[in-house]
Amino acid sequence: MSILNALIISRRPAAAFVVVGLFWGCFAAYVPHIKATLGVSDALFGTLLLGSATGLVSSMWLAPILDRWLGARALQCGVVFLAIAWLVPGHMHTPLAFAISLGLVGLASGLLDVVMNARVSLLEAAHDRPLMNANHAMFSVAYGVAALVVAVTREAGLPPGPVFAGFAVVSCLVAPFIWMDVPDIEADEESGNGRYPLWPIILCGAIVLVAFMSEATVEAWSALHLERTLHGRAAEGAFGPAMLGLTMAIGRFSGQAVAARWSEIVVVIFAAIVSAIGAVIAALAPSPAVAYLGFGILGLGVSVIGPMGLALVGKLVAPHLRTEAIGRTAVIGFSGFFFAPVLMGIVSDAFGLRVAFGGVAVLLLLAVPLVLVVAKLPRWNRKGAGVMPTP
Repeated sequence: MSILNALIISRRPAAAFVVVGLFWGCFAAYVPHIKATLGVSDALFGTLLLGSATGLVSSMWLAPILDRWLGARALQCGVVFLAIAWLVPGHMHTPLAFAISLGLVGLASGLLDVVMNARVSLLEAAHDRPLMNANHAMFSVAYGVAALVVAVTREAGLPPGPVFAGFAVVSCLVAPFIWMDVPDIEADEESGNGRYPLWPIILCGAIVLVAFMSEATVEAWSALHLERTLHGRAAEGAFGPAMLGLTMAIGRFSGQAVAARWSEIVVVIFAAIVSAIGAVIAALAPSPAVAYLGFGILGLGVSVIGPMGLALVGKLVAPHLRTEAIGRTAVIGFSGFFFAPVLMGIVSDAFGLRVAFGGVAVLLLLAVPLVLVVAKLPRWNRKGAGVMPTP
């Protein structure tokens, strides 16, 4: 299936992925400005980012309930809630208020994230086609575009508040077009009597955790690495998150094609190795240009790991448990936003950002043994029977 066909089939959740990408790309590029405004250390700033992590993880437990309640309107409500939530952080000037505002953002972003991934998994099952990478690629495209926009607005001296407001207006204009009907899926006799799929959720969640922790560290700290360690200007710093977002988009669009030919297991192994190499290059970079190369290679590799982990859990559980399983997997994955900011800040304060990004390379390689274990788990076929995959 072509990338265009995949996006046509999943155009409604893909629009939600774009909205999420716009806001997080904007935030990542404004990190140096926001950190300077707050006047905090690396370690404290990393701790403040726990606000978004707290909201994200909390939302994962609420998402399946709200999804069932809102039904076809869940995507629309999630987009509007996220747009409203992002109006707050850009105006906060004290650490505590900033952390609280990020908690609201994390809650809104997490709710929308679970719903849109569940919708993609539903469409994958209905059309028997891989769609997850193409949708996550749209997040990366929007993330990169937003970071490039911020490169211009920061050079012009524009504060984050008005820019977040502009993206909020765009998001609310998109919301009316992403209504998506959701069929009621009941447990059949065979799947309903099965044991709860704990191990698929834990293992796939750990794979997503590795990917999201790596992404989170680069998103939040790449601009600082370029501006402080490598003495780049504001526009050069903002181009770091932009490079990550754009190369992740390329990697995910490519992953959409690769997923039709190779198994998720092979792709994740190869991607983990490539992204680890990119992290090492970024850590050792003598100049912003070399760091861009490293972040670009990292983006190409890490781009497919998270989507593959979510796609895998959707194939390993019974259909009526899909939304809940994706939500639980996302809980584990997004808990990386608890650990990544704090660990990155502590390591950066103690040893510098070069060592911190070297640690990201080690983290990425942990995906290899995890996905090899997942390869041995049975998948759920259309008739409700477990079948062993062939990597």
